[in-house]
Formats: sequence, structure tokens, C-alpha cells
Amino acid sequence: MSVDDAAREIAVIGATLDLGAGRRGVDMGPSAIRYAGLEQHLTEKLGVQVSDIGNVISPVVETTAVGDEHARYLDQILDLCDRLAGFVAEAAGRGALPLVLGGDHSVALGSLVGMAQARGRGGVVWIDAHGDLNTPESSPSGNVHGMVLAAALGLAGDAFKRDGWPLPAVEPGKVALVGVRSLDDGERELLRELDAKVFTMSEVDRIGVEPCVREALAHAAGGAFLHVSLDMDVVDPDYAPGVGTPVRGGLSYREAHLAMETVAESGLIDSMDVVEVNPILDRENATGQLAVELVASALGARIL
Repeated sequence: MSVDDAAREIAVIGATLDLGAGRRGVDMGPSAIRYAGLEQHLTEKLGVQVSDIGNVISPVVETTAVGDEHARYLDQILDLCDRLAGFVAEAAGRGALPLVLGGDHSVALGSLVGMAQARGRGGVVWIDAHGDLNTPESSPSGNVHGMVLAAALGLAGDAFKRDGWPLPAVEPGKVALVGVRSLDDGERELLRELDAKVFTMSEVDRIGVEPCVREALAHAAGGAFLHVSLDMDVVDPDYAPGVGTPVRGGLSYREAHLAMETVAESGLIDSMDVVEVNPILDRENATGQLAVELVASALGARIL
């Protein structure tokens, strides 16, 4: 194994959030990923410096008011994302690569806001079975993890705004989605209006994962930063059973690795999050272990 830049610091930040999801358990995702040997894998096999900042803690559902049913637990989620953004901005400001461990996908709002605070508006490659482009008005569930990309684009409404937050944190023309196979009607409508590249699993099947990811990276590049947001449900449930919203027909084990290897080869990645690992639904932490492997591939792990 080798890594492109062995001197680079990876700043690991956990975000133990499950308020944005419809099923419990993803708040234990950061622990599952760490338990699978994340730091050891990155330091020993890649030679990078790892600084683990610890976890940004979320309140538990049982002690928390739901709030608006159209955006459940939104105030608490934004509070966590605000704290997370501070850690991300600090890490990016000193030249480290922030690696955020979710938690449900709502945490990506904190990742993107923090990067925008440190660098300015950037681009994002969203590797996910879902679009996460709902709004409180269009969401069929009211779960915020399905609104987070729309929020980062400044399209989810005033309820998502916070003092000091640079929204949109992502430039509208620098968004690419890969692996999508489950979209709601409101998301389809919004995608028709956005200058976004969308590679559904049908495109992946037809032309291959590497060309899709390369084109996605090229489309999202050129801003102040490039963020890669990896939802583990992009992988087929046969390989990643421990996710909250599994959808059949996802990336295979090798396709997922090739996607991350393509990210590494581009040399463009400035920050990353890996989200939606749910140990309650997993088999012997297989999804946590795969998350570690995919992070390593994204950061430069090679067979030769």
C-alpha cells in the first residue's frame, strides 16, 4: 500500500447524530468505524498523520422535542452542525483534511458549512443511493437527512439559516451525484433546475463507475474546496448491510473501491465524510470495516 501524500494530516471528527434519520442506531456509526481500525489503517498502511478530535455529541431522541413535523428535530440538528462546522473549519484552516464520521447524513451540512467558513464556497461529489434534495415542503418523511444537500445549496428555506453560516456553502454549478437510485418527486423537480451532474446506477451500469466518478469530480472541481460525501447506502446491501435506508442494486464491493480510488487519483479531495453506518443493523461490523477500507482508498491506498 502507498499514499500520495504521506505527510498530510487527517483530522477525524465524529458526529453522533441520529435525529435526522427515520431509524435509530446511526449515532453509533463513529464508534463502529473507529472500532474497525480506522486510525491504525490510516497510520500504518497509509503513513498519514491522524489526529482524532473526538465526537460532537447529539441529544438523544427520548429527551428531545420533535419540533416541526416537516423538518423533525431541526433545531438540535443545526446546533450539532454548527459545533461540527467549527471543528471542520479549524482543521481545514491549519491544512489538515477533515474526515467526519457520521451519524446520519445531516452531519454533512456541518462539514460543508465548516469548509465554506475556512475556504469559501466549494463543490461536492455526493455518493449516495438518495438525492437528499428534499425540502420541508417536499419531504414525504420530514427526516432532515433527506434535505441536507438542498440545505447546503441554500434551497431548503430560512429555517436552515444560522448566523455566521455561509449559505449556500456549495456553488450551485459544482454539485455531482453518483450512485443514485431512489429519488422523491420533489428531488426530481429540483434536479431539473440545477446545473448538477447526476449519475444514476443505470449510468454506472452502462458506462462504468470510473468514468462516472471522473466526470463527477471534474464537474464539482474548481471551487474553493472539493468535498466528497460518502453515504454507505450507495453500496449494495449485500456488501453494506448495516445502513438505515438500504436500497437494492447499489455499487459492488469492487465498484465502491474503484470509485474511491478514482477520487484519490484525482488529487482533488479537500474534505470527506462517511455516514449512515448503523451497527444495530450490521453483520459483525462488516459495514464499519468497509467504511474504513473505502476511506483508505479515497485517501490514496493502492495495491502497488
